[in-house]
Amino acid sequence: MTQAQIYRELKADHDKQREMLKQLGELQGASGERQSLFESFRLELQSHAAAEEEALYSVMLADPELRDDARHSVAEHKEVDDLLGEMMAIEFGSEEWEQKFDHMRHRYEHHIDEEEEDMFPAAEAELDDEVEAKIAATYEERKPKELEIARENPPGGDERD
Repeated sequence: MTQAQIYRELKADHDKQREMLKQLGELQGASGERQSLFESFRLELQSHAAAEEEALYSVMLADPELRDDARHSVAEHKEVDDLLGEMMAIEFGSEEWEQKFDHMRHRYEHHIDEEEEDMFPAAEAELDDEVEAKIAATYEERKPKELEIARENPPGGDERD
């Protein structure tokens, strides 16, 4: 059986984010290239997470069979967002920043692995094709809008309305 579009789209985002994290880990110090890549990563991550919550998690939260997975994932999004916010308050490329980056990378890679291995298959087994198509449409609509919101709202806070 072919995986539904929404899960393929989310996995494609995850693969892009994994590659960005890999590149950030390979670059050292506070180079302009690294700073630019980090900003691109944080915008990608913030827009992805917000759109994913609005599209997929909102549906999962309404389903008793999927609610716990969704709550867990929302909490992990908040944790990673807080870590990104802490990183932005630290001197870029410093030893403290590098340690925080390593921790954030570990936590986020754990999160997306867990989504792909556990949460997406559970959602796919529970949700029908029509619901998954609506989730995909919502995600595709929200992600560009969330990118604009992310540009104005750094991570680690609750400034979003």
